[in-house]
Amino acid sequence: IPDDVNIIILTPVEFIMLQVKIGAWLGVLLATFWLLIDGAIKTELVKKIPNHSFAITKYALGSMVLMIMGLAYSWYLLTPMLLDYLAADAQAAGISTEWRLSAFIGFIGGLCFACIIGFQAPLFTLLSINSEVVSREELLLYRRHIWFATFVLGAAFSPPDPLSLFLVAIPIILLFEVAIFWSSVTDKN
Repeated sequence: IPDDVNIIILTPVEFIMLQVKIGAWLGVLLATFWLLIDGAIKTELVKKIPNHSFAITKYALGSMVLMIMGLAYSWYLLTPMLLDYLAADAQAAGISTEWRLSAFIGFIGGLCFACIIGFQAPLFTLLSINSEVVSREELLLYRRHIWFATFVLGAAFSPPDPLSLFLVAIPIILLFEVAIFWSSVTDKN
């Protein structure tokens, strides 16, 4: 929590309901992860990949690593910088900085969730290329559009300043580019 910021609770059950929401978020996240893995096992999309059982395990482990990287990026770099910026901006305008507990936790949870999803970009890229849904050449052809869409989504999930936008969008673009590079290095053709 930034200096000179107070967290307030406005209703008697706000803290209890916040715990329920956090539990629901974690449940949805785990259920979504499980459904993606189960869907990948049952779909013809992954069966196009040679040795698809190993590929599913590899993608599941990769997804977990990327999830942890996204969470760490959000928790240790993005969230503290944005909270300090928002507190300093409000204080510079002469506004008292008292944040509601549920809004504060919701903001942090939203950033963490956005980074977890955003950091899956290399996984989606490699899965799309390896299952022949899209070719690497098509991704390279539409690279500008993908970058633009990443910046638009970054603007939706960050405060309205250029630094925050770049802090959200640039890691996702870099991970996308790493996946494109990795795909070219590991191409068996």
